[in-house]
Amino acid sequence: MWRDHLTEIIVFTLLFLLVSAMGFVAARWRAPRDMAHLDEWGLGGRSFGGWITWFLVGGDLYTAYTFVAVPALIFGAGAAGFFAVPYTIVIYPLVFLVLCRLWSVSHRHGFVTPADFVRNRFDSPILALLVAITGIVATMPYIALQLVGIEAVLKTMGVTGDSALARHLPIIIAFAILAAYTYQSGLRAPALIAFVKDSLIYIVILVAVVYLPYKLGGWGSIFDAADAKFKASPAPGDGILLNANNQLQYVTLAFGSALALFLYPHSITGVLASRNRDVIKRNMSALPAYSLLLGLIALLGYMAIAANVKPLPGAKAGSVDGNTVVPLLFDSQFPDWFAGVAYAAIGIGALVPAAIMSIAAANLFTRNIYKEYLKRDASPAQEANVSKIASLVVKVGAVACIVFLDPQFSIDLQLIGGVIILQTLPAVALGLYTRWFHRGALIAGWVAGMGLGMWMLYQIGNPATGKKHFAGSAFPLSEFGFDTKKTIYVGIVAVLVNLAVAALLTLVLRATKVADGVDGTTPDDYFADEGDPRVIPGTERDADSAREPVA
Repeated sequence: MWRDHLTEIIVFTLLFLLVSAMGFVAARWRAPRDMAHLDEWGLGGRSFGGWITWFLVGGDLYTAYTFVAVPALIFGAGAAGFFAVPYTIVIYPLVFLVLCRLWSVSHRHGFVTPADFVRNRFDSPILALLVAITGIVATMPYIALQLVGIEAVLKTMGVTGDSALARHLPIIIAFAILAAYTYQSGLRAPALIAFVKDSLIYIVILVAVVYLPYKLGGWGSIFDAADAKFKASPAPGDGILLNANNQLQYVTLAFGSALALFLYPHSITGVLASRNRDVIKRNMSALPAYSLLLGLIALLGYMAIAANVKPLPGAKAGSVDGNTVVPLLFDSQFPDWFAGVAYAAIGIGALVPAAIMSIAAANLFTRNIYKEYLKRDASPAQEANVSKIASLVVKVGAVACIVFLDPQFSIDLQLIGGVIILQTLPAVALGLYTRWFHRGALIAGWVAGMGLGMWMLYQIGNPATGKKHFAGSAFPLSEFGFDTKKTIYVGIVAVLVNLAVAALLTLVLRATKVADGVDGTTPDDYFADEGDPRVIPGTERDADSAREPVA
């Protein structure tokens, strides 16, 4: 009953209202020149410094889904859930130089999305369209997963009902408020709120990793309880250590997830909002601090086992909702007021990335579908208006995913999203370093990688949930004829096939002298920095002087 959680509800509500007010105030934060422009509404004026970018990108990548789903996976499956820790460490050195080049060429040409860059680099509106659609499709389930985190908290506090409307009404209200202040303030809203969100998460986790082991008998008792649970399981899996059959899956999933992380449009949006290249360099060096926090968050799964937490029932009869593990742990072990703070951290942790994701998806639609195919002469004000409306549609779609789909299915969709977004790696990431790939070959590679990835995902079932298809991303190698029980991450196989097809077809197309368009960038574009002149593609005008400052 919600009356038993009244203190938690009050604390949660007050903090939620505080960040909502900050979201509306953000429209006037940092003196925007003209909010009727994607540079201001969608990229915060491209003016964020080190601290803002650190909180924004960190808040974008470490979400409510991270807070509830990673510990839930470790609670249910053991060591396999720790794949999320190494991949967030591996990624930063990989993208250190790549993102600097992307920022520079985007700064020079006024690109707002990765598809803008692909369109200019390869002179291919079709390839840019594929990149845009891929980004939108991969982002939608990610937004829905933020709602899963909020729903887990509300369910723990008893703020849900039996009917579909009663169960989802609080989430609908929360996202309506999010939609309102995102519409008004654009990227400035999640950037400002990220300070509160990340501060709350750091406080909650640091208190938890000190207080909970003390209360539960120490780390030795926690790991012993987890080990005993997995050994007693009727279907033993990894336990607190990986078994041999899952090691290949663990490595490829971690590496594949690392490659996918900064291909997501919302990750790139946070980077493009940075003021200069030095901001990006400092952030790529400092962001691993979030990975330390993620490792501590993951351990909450083992703490929940030691605390004998029992997940709440799921949507289907006889099922359990593993996402409630962390909220229930806080509810049982902390005073009500601190549990309310923890719930607010999870709830606000959903709003920041959801806002950035919806803005990024809306920018892709506006720049690479609406302007490219529907209204080529759209003014900056029209672009901004369309992007605002598109961001609302994206949020409605995310809510629909939660209302009409089982939450577990949404999580499976996020794993599928990683496979999908990886297929943009040759055009976006490698395209920043080389123009060797033929645009036609890149399109063919995308088709091959996407087709194989979808076929592999279709073959994956889960007897435990009764799903026969699209039930994860671990593909059994026995399906390829190998005599083994090992599995591999679908995304790695698909992107390798993508690259192989693109490379082989490039050789064929070059040999047959098929036209390959004109590269709209120059070598020095990839080293441009703050203060360097900006150009509007197809004109001789300086983009900075083309916009009159607002008094």
